[in-house]
Amino acid sequence: MADESKPKQYFMQHEQMDFEIQLILGSCYYGCADAGEVLSTVERIAEGDFESWYGEWYGTAARLEGIAGTCASAGNDISARQAYLRAACYYAACLSMIDGTDDPSRRVPTWKKHMACFDAFCARLNPPAEKVEIPYEGTPMPGYLFKPAGSGGPFAIVIFNNGSDGPTVAMWSSGVAAALERGYAALVFDGPGQNALLWLHEVPFRYDWEKVITPVVDFLAARPDVDPARIALSGISQGGYWILRALAFEHRIAAGIADPGVMDVSTAIVGRYPPEMLKLVDDGKKEEFDNMMTEGLKYMDKAMRQTVEWRMKPYGTESFYEWIKMSRQYNARDVIGQIECPMFVADPDDEQFWPGQPREVYDALNCPKTIVRFAREEGANWHCEPKARSLYDQRMFDWLATVMPS
Repeated sequence: MADESKPKQYFMQHEQMDFEIQLILGSCYYGCADAGEVLSTVERIAEGDFESWYGEWYGTAARLEGIAGTCASAGNDISARQAYLRAACYYAACLSMIDGTDDPSRRVPTWKKHMACFDAFCARLNPPAEKVEIPYEGTPMPGYLFKPAGSGGPFAIVIFNNGSDGPTVAMWSSGVAAALERGYAALVFDGPGQNALLWLHEVPFRYDWEKVITPVVDFLAARPDVDPARIALSGISQGGYWILRALAFEHRIAAGIADPGVMDVSTAIVGRYPPEMLKLVDDGKKEEFDNMMTEGLKYMDKAMRQTVEWRMKPYGTESFYEWIKMSRQYNARDVIGQIECPMFVADPDDEQFWPGQPREVYDALNCPKTIVRFAREEGANWHCEPKARSLYDQRMFDWLATVMPS
């Protein structure tokens, strides 16, 4: 019998590659990709071949970057802006599989090319996005402040909190573009374990995300172009946990959005291990567990090894034992009752990383709350509704207008 949880439209048997393709296709709606470019690139990628994945997306990205440069030289800024955005998306696509390639050291140079193209896109917006640095402990958090065209504010603003591995460019199609269309300003930033803070400064994840969001709110509240009474916080993917943790302690935020609701991050990690192995972690047998994992990885297929290596990096450890121990701290159950602001919780059908947790989050909230199903029948299933971002934005922003008008 066919597995009904799997999409009927798929491009590759390799699950992670197929999901990345779905995400890229979904970003076409906001101009981060073009369907023909995506499909022709996918046709050239060998099934499950990481080097082929990297090379083909890189080739498409470089071609688009060249087109963007030609357009810019000719003074065709709209064409240049659009091509730079797509080039940034395609360079970012290279990164998700790079740990399985022949040369993972290409990660940071490729990430920098993605960022250079995104910078060129942001500089050509009207008004241009403002590059910002948010004070944070010893290393400022870089970000972009986007403002809608028209009056000078003060604006209502949505902070878009990225997930565990999303590239910066993905935030454009994951809320920023839709916010600007509706008159909201938008802020994106790299927190600990994300993008610049990870790749350039080796600052790892932290579970106590209020220590990240409070400096962000401080930064925004000090700006004359931002209305401090109208700040919303949206978290996508693993950000659906981080924003719950932050909102439990930071009460200056007027509205919270979890896409999806994530109560316990660790279940996406520990679910891969048999109970007898997890008992080693529970019993504190670090050396035995790490040795068992090191030996086991030798016999895992390349796809599994790539996934483990990719997921561990932002935690700042090479110990499998420590990875699991740390991930178990990413749990909102003890603090979720402290959230006071209205909450929107996305609940997509076939959520593959944290199934059932959006409903658990909703049930545990004591504040005004809304949970919204995104159904398979409307093409809105899977983690973060990859092919239905316009539908997601319509529902979320229509809700936001009822609690925090633009």
